[in-house]
Amino acid sequence: MSMASRPSDEAGFTLLEMLVALAVFSIAALALLNLETVTVTNTNRIADRTFGQIVAHNIAVETLTDPAPPSLGTATGEELNGGRNWQWTRVTGPSPEARILQIDIAVVDEFGDHAADLTIFRFAAL
Repeated sequence: MSMASRPSDEAGFTLLEMLVALAVFSIAALALLNLETVTVTNTNRIADRTFGQIVAHNIAVETLTDPAPPSLGTATGEELNGGRNWQWTRVTGPSPEARILQIDIAVVDEFGDHAADLTIFRFAAL
């Protein structure tokens, strides 16, 4: 085919147009990868807090269902839940009402990261 018989406007993209399109696609792909990383991190954080809340609620149920009220002061312990070790601290003190105890429960994971806080009240003596 001779040069005279070719159309003057050829179909297709130029090299510069392809490079610009590739750059835009690359930026979008990097943004999506970053979003995925943030999502996975937040999912793990939510899972840790959920297990921490479960541990705190388990300690609360044990405290509330024990026939004898807990003694004033601090108690600590460790519980296995979800295949992980959780350390908990229970601080029992008086409340503004003399017949009721205020019990604060804090849970941390095996790395020492805060996982849950819970405050409950129970009668000091029946």
